[in-house]
Amino acid sequence: MLLYLVQHAEARNESEDPRRDLTEKGRMDIEAVAHHLKRLKVEVRQIFHSGKARAHTTANILAEHLQPPAGVSEAQGLAPMDDPGIWAERVAKTDENIMLVGHLPHLGRLAALLMSGDKERSVVNFQMGGAARLQHMEGDQWALDWMIVPNIIL
Repeated sequence: MLLYLVQHAEARNESEDPRRDLTEKGRMDIEAVAHHLKRLKVEVRQIFHSGKARAHTTANILAEHLQPPAGVSEAQGLAPMDDPGIWAERVAKTDENIMLVGHLPHLGRLAALLMSGDKERSVVNFQMGGAARLQHMEGDQWALDWMIVPNIIL
């Protein structure tokens, strides 16, 4: 199983847009990342997002390129301060490739929990619009395969 963790792309500040949807730069960044993921032949069954506008828009742009068969869904447990154990348990019960679009510190804590067993350990330096691919190894072990961030491909 492969798990893709994506931090939402750059969002407007709250005074500009209370919903905090993506900036033009954020849209361009995630379009470029999504295009690159398609070129890499990334296949996911479904894309889940937190429901916040910035994550929802990011997930929809990714879905336009990746065409996940089960589509895009809002899911509980992906908000910035949610317990990463929720999704650690969920991914342990699936063998399908999925993508989670969320926020910091949650994504960093989830990656740390999966790869080291310690949610407070810093193991991935997420960036807005960046995608990290984690691979499920033997037992409950996970490893980082690669990461793509907008600055690398733009």
